[in-house]
Amino acid sequence: MQRTTEALTAPPLAISGLSVAYQKKPVLRNVSFQLPHGELVGVVGPNGAGKSTLIKAALGLIPKLAGEVQVFGAPSASQRKLIGYVPQRESVDWDFPTNALDVVMMGRYGHLGWFRRPGAKEKRLALECLAKVGMADYANRQISQLSGGQQQRVFLARALAQDARLYVMDEPFAGVDAATEKAIIGLLQELKREGKTVMVVHHDLATVKEYFDSVLLLNVEVQAFGKTAEVFTTANLAQTYGGRFAYLNQQDAEMNESGAASGIGRG
Repeated sequence: MQRTTEALTAPPLAISGLSVAYQKKPVLRNVSFQLPHGELVGVVGPNGAGKSTLIKAALGLIPKLAGEVQVFGAPSASQRKLIGYVPQRESVDWDFPTNALDVVMMGRYGHLGWFRRPGAKEKRLALECLAKVGMADYANRQISQLSGGQQQRVFLARALAQDARLYVMDEPFAGVDAATEKAIIGLLQELKREGKTVMVVHHDLATVKEYFDSVLLLNVEVQAFGKTAEVFTTANLAQTYGGRFAYLNQQDAEMNESGAASGIGRG
């Protein structure tokens, strides 16, 4: 009973002192934070800030120099069934000969184990997940024949099929059309309503306040972390982006005057 209670109350993701280096060059340095339950959390920073590295190190996909990663109070390696992962679209081999339905059913393998093959139940669940992302009509389409936005929706459906409690997504909005972006944010909000926690690497500064409850500003080190309304400030962004962020005040003024995002801020 105690383990169950601890698992329910422990942070979905707790990272302490995480450091990563590529060829002796620091990419992440002493990163520490804890995700709150049931929130959409954005990870924001300039190119080369270590955002994707953070996700890969947290999931054990790359080695770390130092630090500890726990998921719901236990080492992340032992909690894989609780984590749904959506990688960057560019990192996937889209020429692999498989269809959308099979990709989504892969999300059930962690529940089935090595020796059970997906059956009618898994197929039905996979089709339901495809329907949620508007891709039911493409179930038998080869993934290489899908557009970029459609491919991204299929990987979101695979993550849904995992029925995870923590979702980690690396640039899910990158390179998709407006309709797909709207569908994705609607899906993330649905996961939040179900009590799930979602961490998203995001590049469009203009939509951060609209999309995320909390935000992590990252540039090798954590620059700021907390509620978006409190942390997503001109001062913190200038610190995170340095000289590349001189246009922020102008953008804010334009947004206040027009009442809509100007589109500036993609980094």
